[in-house]
Amino acid sequence: MNPTVVVAGVRSGVGKTTIATAIMAALTRRGYQVQPFKAGPDYIDPSYHQIACGTPSRNLDTWLLPHPTVVELFQRAAGKRQISIVEGVMGVFDGHSSLTEDGSTAELAKLLNAPVILVVDAGKVARSVAAEILGFQQFDPDLRIAGVILNGIGSPRHLEFCQPQIEATTGLPVLGYLPRREEFVQPERHLGLIPTVEGTVANLWYDAISKQVEETFDLDRIVKIAETCNPPAPQPEGYVAAYPEQNEPKRARIAIAQDKAFSFYYQDSLDLLESWGAELLPFSPLEDQQLPLGAGGIYIGGGFPEMFASELANNKPMLASIRDAVKRGVPVYGECGGLMYLGKSLSDLDGQQHPMVGVIPAVSAMSDKRLVLGYREVESRIDNPLMTRGQRVRAHEFHWSILEEAPGESESVYRVLDQENRPDGFHAGSVWASYVHIHLGSDPSLARRFVDTCSGPSDMSKLGKI
Repeated sequence: MNPTVVVAGVRSGVGKTTIATAIMAALTRRGYQVQPFKAGPDYIDPSYHQIACGTPSRNLDTWLLPHPTVVELFQRAAGKRQISIVEGVMGVFDGHSSLTEDGSTAELAKLLNAPVILVVDAGKVARSVAAEILGFQQFDPDLRIAGVILNGIGSPRHLEFCQPQIEATTGLPVLGYLPRREEFVQPERHLGLIPTVEGTVANLWYDAISKQVEETFDLDRIVKIAETCNPPAPQPEGYVAAYPEQNEPKRARIAIAQDKAFSFYYQDSLDLLESWGAELLPFSPLEDQQLPLGAGGIYIGGGFPEMFASELANNKPMLASIRDAVKRGVPVYGECGGLMYLGKSLSDLDGQQHPMVGVIPAVSAMSDKRLVLGYREVESRIDNPLMTRGQRVRAHEFHWSILEEAPGESESVYRVLDQENRPDGFHAGSVWASYVHIHLGSDPSLARRFVDTCSGPSDMSKLGKI
């Protein structure tokens, strides 16, 4: 079993990403091959992990994905590295439900049979922090909390008021602490941390946190705790794997938007497409003048098009290239930011309206009043590049933008089942675009269908027959 440890927090905002990334970076600098993972549907935190470890971080979501698939994705990546570090999501017990552990870090840790290191914000507390940790320890005795890391320690004296009581009350070791320093804080915007693809994360930050971890964390003990993990339960009989036993021969070329404006993709979604026979052709809607030659399909994921709306609008050759592909019947699938880009126009954070591709009737604008956030269960209203009509899948939604006019039933792509069958997304010709993000591992048919859709002549009539 690959040594594994889960870095979880008592709540959001306690420094999970900084501390998990710091441990990853410090171990990598010691010569370990570290496999990073992120619990939940986050796109941005994994980009920090990747820089720290030099390998892609993988999302493990126990609500979006069937549990056997979570184990498959974990074992597939972890088996190639020496140690795995899993960053949790929100508070350790927070997830999809108010009364169950569905989708929580705790559920993931127990599924992986991995020990947990609990991150606590000690910035405005001293001895009382032990009571908080004791509560987490007793809330779920089946969760194996193996140690504590304190964030926001102001001085050695402050540490002396926290550590002894924690260890005496809970029996858990304090494995390290992070001092209260501005240089450890990463800049944020409306969806959280700023993606590393924008170049805002300096090497100096990684140097600073790695050096701090070497000074104030017991890395050797963290590794020993990781070595106490046990293998996950065996896969159930009849389980249909997400990945093929061997990679399929290349039979489709899919252009995928990847730049500063569009970077929200699950790494396993991309790998699944490649494993099922896709050649992925990255392109930049910001900088390239045309789509990659020979693309039989286009995939435009989420990101921050609102931050680059002017540049996207001014790249008229790319807009024309996508319009031309749509006229030729090339399948196009867009998610969230992709929907905004494929629409008629996008109003940025300053309210300035910019023309976009215009192949669907979406008119989007940024809002500072309403964050749309949460898990969704959707049913495909029509055949599309991922799903057949009536097929259901779990998904996630996370955006500040709003539509000037919501899609009608007849032009929509999905029904949101847990929101009174609300229509979502737009379908027009060979274009399907939606606000929901779908992990292609959530159903073993999705990636294969996408590749099949893009593998032959552009004929939309074949969609329902795949």
